[in-house]
Amino acid sequence: MAGIKRRDFIKITGSAMATGAFIDFLRNPLSSKVNKSKRPNVILILVDDLGYGDLSCHGNQVAKTPNIDSLYHQSARLTNFHVDPTCSPTRASLLTGRYSSRAGVWHTIMGRSILPQDEVTMAEIFSRNGYKTGIFGKWHLGDNAPFRACDRGFAESLVLGGGAIGNTPDYWDNDYFDDFYSHNGTWEKQSGYCTDVFFKAAMNFIDGVAGQPFFCYLPTNVVHWPHNVAEDYTKPYRGLIPDRRATFYGMLANLDENIGKLLNFLKFKGLAKDTILIFITDNGTSFGAEFDSQGFVTNGYNAGMRGHKGTVYEGGHRVPCFICWPGGEIPSGKDFPSLAAHIDILPTLIDLCGLDIGQEIAFDGISLSPFLKNKYRWPERTLFIHNQRVDFPIKGKDYVVMTSLWRLVNGKELYNIRKDPGQHQDLSKENPEIVKKLNEDYEHWWRDISGRFNEYIWIPVGTEKENPVKLTTHDIHGQVCWDQRHVKRNSRCDGFWTIEIARDGVYDIEVSRWPKEAGLSLCEAPEGAKEFRPTHARLKIGCYDLTLPVHEGDKSVKFTLRLSKQQTRLQAWLINDIENGQTNSAFYVYIKRKE
Repeated sequence: MAGIKRRDFIKITGSAMATGAFIDFLRNPLSSKVNKSKRPNVILILVDDLGYGDLSCHGNQVAKTPNIDSLYHQSARLTNFHVDPTCSPTRASLLTGRYSSRAGVWHTIMGRSILPQDEVTMAEIFSRNGYKTGIFGKWHLGDNAPFRACDRGFAESLVLGGGAIGNTPDYWDNDYFDDFYSHNGTWEKQSGYCTDVFFKAAMNFIDGVAGQPFFCYLPTNVVHWPHNVAEDYTKPYRGLIPDRRATFYGMLANLDENIGKLLNFLKFKGLAKDTILIFITDNGTSFGAEFDSQGFVTNGYNAGMRGHKGTVYEGGHRVPCFICWPGGEIPSGKDFPSLAAHIDILPTLIDLCGLDIGQEIAFDGISLSPFLKNKYRWPERTLFIHNQRVDFPIKGKDYVVMTSLWRLVNGKELYNIRKDPGQHQDLSKENPEIVKKLNEDYEHWWRDISGRFNEYIWIPVGTEKENPVKLTTHDIHGQVCWDQRHVKRNSRCDGFWTIEIARDGVYDIEVSRWPKEAGLSLCEAPEGAKEFRPTHARLKIGCYDLTLPVHEGDKSVKFTLRLSKQQTRLQAWLINDIENGQTNSAFYVYIKRKE
């Protein structure tokens, strides 16, 4: 664990830090004592949009999750575990051990879901330590080289595009069944339902590592919208709850079935004892309940919490966290109610697996290993969560400061989370000094994490790793269209991509409404799509601002330009000069360096 630094603003305080033994642990962590010839395997399951209250083991009387419940009973349960309120930021924190905004990810679109190249990922650390690494499911931290999962430490990757099946970076017309997924950077057709495909691929990966330790990352697409699953899984819920929630729980039922298959597989292969299996979710529930404008449940179950995905009330970011290691010292069937977060998972795994980092990394999280093993009392901490979802972060926007006792929401609402877990009674007027102190902590934290706030991510073009490069409006800065439904509707979209011309040369730049695999001409409108017949295409890049006509049957408009090595903005539009000069962004742009 040499090379780990800890940020002082996390504010670990209390008697645990006062003991010489604990300070000695920080200097000489337990990882140095791990038998490196028998390192444990690791499986990390990250479920999309599933809330704490969506599991029957957490009191949900409608959802049936017997296999997840079984894992719950075998695990140490972190019952006060927190993530970001949306998916890409949580993934960035989970894989780096750093606050998502410090790591350069604070949105799910607009180029702000791309993890910068200089951030070190969990997969890279495991790979450097001789682990076989694989990801199966949703990456959502960049769809172009060098930001793809296959570029960030995963030797084996099978992933969808963008943040959900059917987003613009995903393969055209994917619908959860028999879809195309990116296999090590190349789109390949798979047979079966998405969750079945990803779990089967994960088990095949594990089966093929030939006795080497493995790190298997299973970030599922479910239970994210759009909600598609075979009716057999949804039928038990029809008539009991609204149809939208019935499909949501049907997807969960299929996921639970796959987790059961994975648990049985590990037992059959004799791997369960020596495998650390972690189950968490990426934010609060999306469709597991219905809420009023203040975030209180009006219908459904949310484990007594206020808020949902995208909010900074407890239900937006407090999620399940189960850690199961039958052959380790982590207890099973025990709750740990102390404050913990996604930033702690990587330092904890480094510790449990005895990993060498190989460089200095300033983690925001801490290893939970000594506390899970009951070697030290859990420390008091101050942690921070915010929800930005803008191009450039805004100070004071949607944040919560958390201690073991208090939640300060947006700098003005204060809740005693022990006495009032549903966050009904604002105690800010009775406790002005606590409000002042926690706001000061937020100010310090904001200054500390804001180093990347004025940066852009520059997508390289003209490299050996990826040529041509496909750009989609998922990643433009401006008025964004991130989903194929927007493309079909020709929804209003306008903005720019930030790209880096890797080397001087001649480049073909193709501007289109549709992706190549759709096989559609610019003026075609498939069933259910809005008709739009562009007459011209316009391209702005570097010193160029060019317009070319659209000819009958054109699938794209190609611009051939000589470009110099540079970082620049690219904008592309399709224009109908006949119908009131209607203009919209091109949803897809392909850039290829000509040899």
